[in-house]
Amino acid sequence: MRQKLSILVNDLDTGGAERVVSILLNTLHNRYDITLFMMHNIIFYDIPQDTKIVIVGNSKLSDSGLIKLLKLPYLAWKYKKLKRDTSTSISFLSRSNYINILAKLFGMRGKIIVGERAMPSLHYKDGLQGKINKILMKKLYPKADLVFANSMGNALDLEKNFGISDVKVIHNPFDIEKIVNLSKEKAQLKEGFNFITIGRVDKGKNHKLLINAMKEIDANLYIIGDGVLKEELSNLIKELGLSNRVFLLGKQKNPYKYLSKADCFVFASNREGFPNVLVEALTCGLAVISTDCKSGPREILAPNTDVTFEVYNRIELAEFGILTPVNREDKMIEAMNLLKDNKKLINSYREKSLKRAMEFDKDKIIDEFINIF
Repeated sequence: MRQKLSILVNDLDTGGAERVVSILLNTLHNRYDITLFMMHNIIFYDIPQDTKIVIVGNSKLSDSGLIKLLKLPYLAWKYKKLKRDTSTSISFLSRSNYINILAKLFGMRGKIIVGERAMPSLHYKDGLQGKINKILMKKLYPKADLVFANSMGNALDLEKNFGISDVKVIHNPFDIEKIVNLSKEKAQLKEGFNFITIGRVDKGKNHKLLINAMKEIDANLYIIGDGVLKEELSNLIKELGLSNRVFLLGKQKNPYKYLSKADCFVFASNREGFPNVLVEALTCGLAVISTDCKSGPREILAPNTDVTFEVYNRIELAEFGILTPVNREDKMIEAMNLLKDNKKLINSYREKSLKRAMEFDKDKIIDEFINIF
């Protein structure tokens, strides 16, 4: 008889945690009896057709932060009632983690595992909502049977700033073979040197910095992703006269076909947990430039360095890519022009990119999830 496993997540819309859940479902559905619990019936990623799906409560995407907070006890009680059995329950993302732990406090049986995907001290930095989330983490996370993080930076943050001990690090798994196959699909970019980036079109990903940088770079830039700043970025592109060199491609079901046709992946994020797009870019054979934001990029591109180190006033030619200071347009321009004009350097990064990506292949990572189940 297969061991029962419950996976709790807000939904399966685009996002790093959601992609990891889809990989777990596709990889483990023959090994475990899995039930997927979600707050919203949204599925972007491919999952097995016979996946058992249960929608918890009556959450709405339009709910305010206050309503989401007030609904937590009800959703936890509802989850406890729907789950019923003694299966291991693993959750992803803060809201689902709170519900998972509260359900345990309400008497839900089984092992409770919660996964933190972002550096909480930065992710929940401002305002009342940020303070409430920090309080909930400090009070609830220690009551889980196991807390795991997807990067060493996130684990250190939970231990140092939230008092949560023995945080296990499990890097995000990637279906490298699938990405490589999808990258072979047809796509066409403009002639010339092509930079590309992927990420939600919001303030945190800092696409605005990349667009402004393009004023000083003779190349093209493709931005894959959707979000609240789409109109603002579109207007900025027009104002700077970059409409023929900077392109917003929106959300793409298969971004890899575009990645594989570009020359360099560039990433300007202000904060991360574990940026999946960097591994995906490496898988597609790209040279990578990324801000050295706390947690993630350094761990991926400079694995033999101290993860707590951060570059501030210069660019760093790391082992598997270039790291730049956060929110420094001048240094991003320097790095982008350096790779664009240095064929030997860009080729040296491209030659070892896939080898680095293979360190995060699902077949290597999945055993770590099995061990905690």
